[in-house]
Amino acid sequence: MTGTVSGKTGNLMEWNVNNAFKSIKDMEPKTMMDMAIISNIDPIDIGLSSSEKANVAPAAKPRKKSMTSLYLKFFETAPDGKSRRCKFCKQSYSIATATGNLGRHLNHRHPGYDKMGDAVTSPSPQPISVKKPQSQAKPPSLDFDHLNWLLIKWLILSSLPPCTLEEEWLANSFKFLNSSVRLWPSEKFQTVFLKMFRSMREDVRASLEQVTSKVSITLDFWTSYEQVSYMSVTGQWIDENWSLHKVLLDICHIPYPCGDTDIYHTLVKVFKMYNIDNRILSCTHDNSQNAMHACHTLKEDLDGQKTGPFCYIPCAARTLNLIIEDGLRTAKPVISKIREFVLEMNASSEISEDFKKITTAYQEGSWKLPLDASTRWSGNYIMLDIVHKAGKSMDTVIRKHEDILESRNVLLNPAEKNAVNIMHAYLEPFYKTTNNICTSKVLTIGLVLFFMDHISEMIAACRDSRHSPDWLKSTADDMAKKARSYNSQVYNIFTYMAAILDPRIKGELIPESLNSENNLEEARSHFMSNYSTGHFPAIANGYSAQDSEDGGSVSFAEEIARKRRRVSMSTATDELTQYLSEPLAPIPTDVLEWWKVSSTRYPRLSVMARDFLAVQATSVAPNELFCEKGDEIDKQRFCMPHGSTQALMCIRSWTQSGIKLKYESTEIDCEKLMELASATSDNGTIGFDKKLK
Repeated sequence: MTGTVSGKTGNLMEWNVNNAFKSIKDMEPKTMMDMAIISNIDPIDIGLSSSEKANVAPAAKPRKKSMTSLYLKFFETAPDGKSRRCKFCKQSYSIATATGNLGRHLNHRHPGYDKMGDAVTSPSPQPISVKKPQSQAKPPSLDFDHLNWLLIKWLILSSLPPCTLEEEWLANSFKFLNSSVRLWPSEKFQTVFLKMFRSMREDVRASLEQVTSKVSITLDFWTSYEQVSYMSVTGQWIDENWSLHKVLLDICHIPYPCGDTDIYHTLVKVFKMYNIDNRILSCTHDNSQNAMHACHTLKEDLDGQKTGPFCYIPCAARTLNLIIEDGLRTAKPVISKIREFVLEMNASSEISEDFKKITTAYQEGSWKLPLDASTRWSGNYIMLDIVHKAGKSMDTVIRKHEDILESRNVLLNPAEKNAVNIMHAYLEPFYKTTNNICTSKVLTIGLVLFFMDHISEMIAACRDSRHSPDWLKSTADDMAKKARSYNSQVYNIFTYMAAILDPRIKGELIPESLNSENNLEEARSHFMSNYSTGHFPAIANGYSAQDSEDGGSVSFAEEIARKRRRVSMSTATDELTQYLSEPLAPIPTDVLEWWKVSSTRYPRLSVMARDFLAVQATSVAPNELFCEKGDEIDKQRFCMPHGSTQALMCIRSWTQSGIKLKYESTEIDCEKLMELASATSDNGTIGFDKKLK
């Protein structure tokens, strides 16, 4: 049944995908189902900003067939015969209006109308006391700046560039809800992002000025789809409450080719921007030669300025990833075949269900599908794990679905299965180690050296075992070379101090080649020179200038006496000696919580611990390298256009670190904006400026 709705304006409109309106006379003939759907739409409900509920075109030519419906008794025909009027509210409709629309009017406006039918149709009608409904108020004028600011928050959380909002279907969706919606142009979004970036960067700089401990830096590099090279600079420090802070300081464009000189000058610029050039303790790089050379130049520069000690170290996660890649090299062809099977299983619910049932029947473990089929370490190890733990079930499923899987050549022969089982047994300690590294709350240098030393022992054991096949021994040789290269770079006095200040590691659990008497004495000297006297002069020396009898400066003889007292304290009663003499804390111990509790016992040493425990062992979060999460991050960074990368990624990191969204001098409370948006229909227009104040 078709019908039209008439109102004061007399314009019947239809919304189409091209954001245009067409007259009903221009519409193509529709099926019965199409017209039924259209007749159910009320213009006010789809947000077309109609001030009246019935804005329609002149009625179509009335049908010759008369309408007979129970609804008609609640409407009276106008004298001109062109319209019907509701007996309750006097709302007029075209004489050609479908009775279904009349029924919807009664249900919506006059619920319970059927119970009043007799009174309405009585032969001797008495005046019906029906309260005239108040005229429909004009829908409140919405402040669509609210929407634009909420879209900014969405773009930040999703790491999407402003050009996303130029997508035609997204813009039309907003206009479908309300034709008054006016999104800002992409250029304005871009301008707003840049102003937010500058405002929030000042807040980050101000917060760094309040930091009393040393700051450690990590570097990461990548290239976008536009072939633009970027370097992220992230700062880490531990505050007085023993909370570790990680804040992205900048995303810097590095000109091609990405040379060590460009990296060095960019780092210096970032340090000066945040006024931390005299408080940098370490820099963890991505193991590239250019980054290493840039850090070496930076060390020479800082050493020349005598701003304090500075060290640079390679990324342990990247090193371990390269070691594991060598370990998997021989098994890569077999792993590829297993991955083909897993991809088919993930895509087919039938194969997945069969795999679950068969593994249960064969007691070959419980598997959570879909499985991680990424080419990262986690996915590669799962491929080995399937054959090792559920090889029989895998074969059964392949044979059952050979019509699908036979062409994939995924069935393993006995030699391949044997190689997989050998590789699985060899790499299992590596998998457990990477899991521990990824799940560690505070990945200290000491803990990483402990794990890396264990990895070196596993490699050496494989090479020395007479049961290892020659192909595996050759693989272990390549892995050992990378481990030795890492050790030669990371073993120094700074990493030694960072390791012994981890109460779970101290001197007992770090590699033997690093744990030497010379390193201990140098660490003690560093502690006495930089933390005993510098932070607590009167307590450390047992003497102050005010103790002088003549009230003048300390005499030369007294300076000698101070040194003697210091030597006596350093050999017997200083905090470092007492700390190292205590038993190790259990490995699961929260290191920062341990020092927070113990700082009253070691007031000087705890200051040193705050500096060195913030030194990072990896330049990126390990799960970005080892797990499939890294694929999402890489894709996100790869697709980001140059004009949005710096501002968008920095703002996102800053908000995650607790920095408030800010535009120029105004804080943006998006949660409050959401509340105001929901209350707008009751309270009318609430401007953005009013909300902020």
